[in-house]
Amino acid sequence: MSSKERLYITIFKKISALIREGEFPVGSRLPTERELAERYGVSRPTIREAIIALAAKEEVSVKAGSGAYVLGNNLINDNFGREISAFELLEARVLLEGEAVALAARMIKQDELEELEKALRKIELEDVIDTSSSGADRQFHTLIAQATHNRVIAKQISFLWDIQENLSHISKARQAVCAEEDKHARIADHVAIYDAIAAGDAKSARNTMRSHFSELLEAMHAESEKEAVDAAKLKVSNMRKRFAITS
Repeated sequence: MSSKERLYITIFKKISALIREGEFPVGSRLPTERELAERYGVSRPTIREAIIALAAKEEVSVKAGSGAYVLGNNLINDNFGREISAFELLEARVLLEGEAVALAARMIKQDELEELEKALRKIELEDVIDTSSSGADRQFHTLIAQATHNRVIAKQISFLWDIQENLSHISKARQAVCAEEDKHARIADHVAIYDAIAAGDAKSARNTMRSHFSELLEAMHAESEKEAVDAAKLKVSNMRKRFAITS
């Protein structure tokens, strides 16, 4: 394999990783060839080859005269995706990420731990600016998945995040919960998860992750109950108007 081939493959892998981590969300346009070339310090032909490789893997769609756009997982767009509930997704995340974090606590390397700490700081900053944003949160959980050094686990967790961010009914449910969420408690949860991983304590890491999701589940139940009550009140109000006896 030539050095040129190795270089474009390296760039392909870097861009692909950023797509999985959510830096380039589904539906967004990648930076231009010139911007990517400057970012990675390579030539535009090398970037072009990397984008062709991304298109071949169906990670992006190239539109002539417009650019390359990030594609979502096809499963998100079919009936399977439309039938998924926010509760089912959260249950899947509890089961998968609860065990992933325990494995990560045993397997994580020092450089990965440093990157995880940086992601934690981003969560703290992001919550001050916009509590509805999920970029730093996704990066934090993605880094944990990658620290398991199990590509199947990392891929499945990335897919669950794709579902959460790209199915409108689930995304709306998450935003509603985030709007009511105590941001200080949210940050404390992530700090506790990080501390358990840093200590190499698999049991504590599992428990703190599950506790974090348990709080999200309770918040989701509360929001669902509120929506049900509001809908019932509206229905009764409409019935009163319809059947009101006027003189």
